[in-house]
Amino acid sequence: MAFDSLTEKLQNVFKNLRSKGRLTEEDVKAALKEVKMALLEADVNFKVVKSFVKSVQERAVGQDVMNGLNPGQMVIKIVNEELVSLMGSETTEIAFQPGSAITVLMMVGLQGAGKTTTTAKLAGKFKLKGKKPLLVACDVYRPAAIQQLEINGQKQGVEVFSMGNQARPAEIAKAALKQAEKNHNSLVILDTAGRLHIDEEMMAELQEIKEAVTVHQTILVVDAMTGQDAVNVASRFHEKIGIDGVIVTKLDGDTRGGAALSIKAVTGRPILYAGMGEKLSDLEQFHPDRMASRILGMGDVLTLIEKAGAELDEEKARKMTEKMKKAQFDYEDYLESMNQMKKMGGLSGMMGMMPGLGGLGGRKMPDLDSEENEKRMARMEAMIYSMTPEERQNPDLLNPSRKHRIAKGAGVDIAEVNRMVKQFNETRKMMKKLPGLMGGKGGKKGRFRLPF
Repeated sequence: MAFDSLTEKLQNVFKNLRSKGRLTEEDVKAALKEVKMALLEADVNFKVVKSFVKSVQERAVGQDVMNGLNPGQMVIKIVNEELVSLMGSETTEIAFQPGSAITVLMMVGLQGAGKTTTTAKLAGKFKLKGKKPLLVACDVYRPAAIQQLEINGQKQGVEVFSMGNQARPAEIAKAALKQAEKNHNSLVILDTAGRLHIDEEMMAELQEIKEAVTVHQTILVVDAMTGQDAVNVASRFHEKIGIDGVIVTKLDGDTRGGAALSIKAVTGRPILYAGMGEKLSDLEQFHPDRMASRILGMGDVLTLIEKAGAELDEEKARKMTEKMKKAQFDYEDYLESMNQMKKMGGLSGMMGMMPGLGGLGGRKMPDLDSEENEKRMARMEAMIYSMTPEERQNPDLLNPSRKHRIAKGAGVDIAEVNRMVKQFNETRKMMKKLPGLMGGKGGKKGRFRLPF
């Protein structure tokens, strides 16, 4: 995740605080100096950092903290609360018009921020919530922009309205609204043109669209990897045309992520969603409290549970759980569990949401979803597909001659087949010992299971 480096640095600071029995004012100031440096290195806006550190220090040196039983933990609690406040305190939803009235969203942003893909992601998310979206291709300049929107719309099962690249964007928006009224669409999302940088011509075009149709919310898409530039872009767009919310993309990448911590404080507008991957399902609602927990290495189990509920097939998961408990887990299940894990964002994404594993206690999170590991998983899938149905359903059938045949079929060395079989057997043994994680006694059945 974008904040892995920041998480690691903050955890080291807090580790030093916890080691002290009592904290002096000097201890707090020294720790906050390190917190300040960590935030600046994460590319958080300087003014935001200054205000943040001042707020934490004023609270942390108070009598309630200094006389507390565990001052170190109290400082961490204050930092967490101030981070939540910095990012907006409450989760902000996109507001829809009442009843059957059509809601119009206008997506804006610079070229390369992932606006067109994000537009399709948003449409798919609201379709799952019972809305009937219409995507509108208003980017008539970028080559293949219309085609990209049409392809993504088709993948999401959402209708796309286009008039080609000769009509003016304002005319396209007006015609799209008539089409939406005719087809009883409840949501219209305008995908507007981006530029390499902000210019007056782009702003004038966006204003023209706003004059042609009633835009209920203008949503800015910014790229987290551009750091402070993303905050500057947000400020300029808000000054010129007014924005109602922000979607931050590429927050899963190897980036400093300071934009997510600065945008609300600088623009006064909330972050609505975060793009956490390239798949059309990789768009998470932005929860300031959950993001603060992830930054501090405390995990985000609620989002993990929600992803499990959205991505995993409940009936398949229930059957797999029963088989695991009875040690009847087979290679068919192994294959299915790998597919489910991919749907949930890979093992790194899942571990990043587990308490204490976001920064691995101050150590750097290994790249579990690296290209090398993805290739290894692909070879495992090839080995399982090289088995007969009987072998997949009865792992005990795998004698040496069968393993040699599987290795040949998958194009791998016999040693790799033996390693995969050993790993599978170890997983099967472990699964039998973990009923609590798979909906057994003491837990809510069917809520969260560990995919393997």
